[in-house]
Amino acid sequence: MPEVEEHPVGGAARRRPIARQVLVAVLLGTFAFALTVQVRQDDGEAFSSVRGVELVELLKSLEAANSRLGEQIGELSQTRSDLLSSTDQSATAEAEARRRSEELSILAGRVGATGPGVRITVADPSGTVDAGLLLDTVQELRDAGAEVIVINGTARVVAQTWFGDDTDGVRVGGRLVERPFVIEAIGDAETMASALQIRGGIADRFAGRDARLAVRLVESVTITALVDPVTPEYARPGS
Repeated sequence: MPEVEEHPVGGAARRRPIARQVLVAVLLGTFAFALTVQVRQDDGEAFSSVRGVELVELLKSLEAANSRLGEQIGELSQTRSDLLSSTDQSATAEAEARRRSEELSILAGRVGATGPGVRITVADPSGTVDAGLLLDTVQELRDAGAEVIVINGTARVVAQTWFGDDTDGVRVGGRLVERPFVIEAIGDAETMASALQIRGGIADRFAGRDARLAVRLVESVTITALVDPVTPEYARPGS
């Protein structure tokens, strides 16, 4: 009993359009071959003993067969074109879905990210920088176009992340971050740096608490910290 090689379902599904295209091509070749053989056979026969009326009928029959074959070839060609178009559209839709999924995964903090951005170091010798000021700094970065933010390399910040004061530092989404605080953000570096250093803005608020904010533009920021998964208590997928 020969063994049947098993293939993953996903791979088989992707090969179906290709298999259909091969089938269409084989049918086209078969029809063309059959027509050629028929004509050659007819050309090789001796028609000396065939009456004129019979020859006319034979020619009509050949013309009708040729017409039918032409129609079938045209239909198969159209089917092949439709299959090719469908395959291209499916590939484009699949690529777009994959790209969108990757974007959402980054925004949700489920995968790492790399890109240009800023690295902000907070010097807080008096320990006066609290959760509220850190949160305001993050909000300012978001308003300036920050796409990915992490604090101290371990606390990934997303839309649902909360900030709270702790005796040893600040809680960011449940994770403790201690002084000195280092905030990294991926986005337009110059825009984010300018937003933080506007007169009367975040940098001046740090200075008012005897703390200093140092902003450095970085060509490539790599963020590997991920958000801890949370199971929704009330939300369910919509139908």
